[in-house]
Amino acid sequence: MPARRAADRREGSPLSLHPLDLLVIAAYLVAITLFGARFRKGQRTLDDYFLGGRRLPWWAIALSVVSAETSILTIISTPGIAYRSNLGFLQLVFGYLVGRVVVSFVLLPRYFTGQLFTAYQFIDRRFGRALKVFTAALFLASRALAEGVRVFAISLVAVIIFRTGVLTSVLVITLLTVFYTFQGGFTAVIWTDVIQLTIYLAGTVLALMAALHAIPGGWPEVVRLANQAGGKLEVLDFAFNWYQPYLFWSGLVGGTFLTSASHGTDQLIVQRLLAARSLRQSQAALLASGAVILFQFTLFLVMGVTLFAYYHHFPPSRAFSRPDQIFPLFVVTKLPRGLAGLLIAAILAAGMANLSAALNSLASSSVVDFYKPFFRPKADQRHDLRVSRGLTLLWGGVLIVAASAAQLVHESVLELALTVASVPYGSMLGIFLLGALTRRVARRAALAGALLGLAVLLVVMIFTSIAWTWYVAIGAGVTFGAGVLATALAGRES
Repeated sequence: MPARRAADRREGSPLSLHPLDLLVIAAYLVAITLFGARFRKGQRTLDDYFLGGRRLPWWAIALSVVSAETSILTIISTPGIAYRSNLGFLQLVFGYLVGRVVVSFVLLPRYFTGQLFTAYQFIDRRFGRALKVFTAALFLASRALAEGVRVFAISLVAVIIFRTGVLTSVLVITLLTVFYTFQGGFTAVIWTDVIQLTIYLAGTVLALMAALHAIPGGWPEVVRLANQAGGKLEVLDFAFNWYQPYLFWSGLVGGTFLTSASHGTDQLIVQRLLAARSLRQSQAALLASGAVILFQFTLFLVMGVTLFAYYHHFPPSRAFSRPDQIFPLFVVTKLPRGLAGLLIAAILAAGMANLSAALNSLASSSVVDFYKPFFRPKADQRHDLRVSRGLTLLWGGVLIVAASAAQLVHESVLELALTVASVPYGSMLGIFLLGALTRRVARRAALAGALLGLAVLLVVMIFTSIAWTWYVAIGAGVTFGAGVLATALAGRES
């Protein structure tokens, strides 16, 4: 009986974590919350609250960009993808690198022609208020849905660790993150991102070392088992079809368009790039983030292949119900006391970093793109700051609801979030490219192109099996092409 109890503790019962691990996690949550809240004193204007006074160093912005686009989904889902397949996900990451170059030299120069707070102010200047509202509304809706999925991912970790319900875990993490984001604004977001990125990357490296140490034969044994299983270390696959997401061309093209949209039109990332001291520093931050993101995804995928070898030698007592559980379960049941708590804190760090970024970007777009121009255009900075903090709280509540609803979905949460984000990204990117690359296309043609792009993409999603990696390219291509064609047929709007 004692042996049975010990096994139960190691397989994820409510006592899975040693009190030392729980202490590490609790200490981290308290410390990061207090650290973020301490930046309140520097928040006096909208420029301070939403852009850190445009005084942030490029290297911190680069790390914050990676932290913002990573989220808890990357940590828990990417190892699961490699566990069940191979390293082919890196082909999508190659597209992420190309997309950064596109944004750096096509879109960023337009954003630094004035003191912009959001990317959608650029659309206002180029096409007018109606299209700005359209793109900003797409951002708010898609970001809230995608972020709800990401917040839900936190509960997957909490269920394994504490056996708590989804709502309880989501509430605790969300309320702590809302508190320091409410208090410290964008400066708190950036510097907590830097700390949290460092923690979760270091924690994953330690977990990888622990797994390799436990596997008889170490890395050579991982390579042997990976090759025996059918090429789990393969990266490149030049076969072409429209239905597999992780092939070279679907990954390169899909990753390029996805990153061009997410880093060029999504306020979550654009807000960081606008906070740089100059255009050159903004470009340096975005390009440098590419090197970090390549290292990060390689690390998580190698972790997945290593866990495949580990569980070959030490099979779990119960089969994994979903790939997102593989890495968190290893952390909880197999790592030494203290180290398990550190890595769980690292996983929670990623979730909190992305959540704080989403809250601040949702609030900034709500205030700058909707509240100020439509309700209080002449309000003073103190009033705007109070409204900004209030909207941060409001969006926190919205994300709690969205996260609770996400538990009804049973597929990989990483692929789910990317699919949700890809739907509006196509039309948004098409509009931004029309604004940046054309002069004759007017607002009605651009709006018609965007609506057609959304419609075509919905048809593709519902009636075909085309992989999600093509969604942004299809939506952007239809939007851009339809906008140019409508202008050519009807002439420039007077």
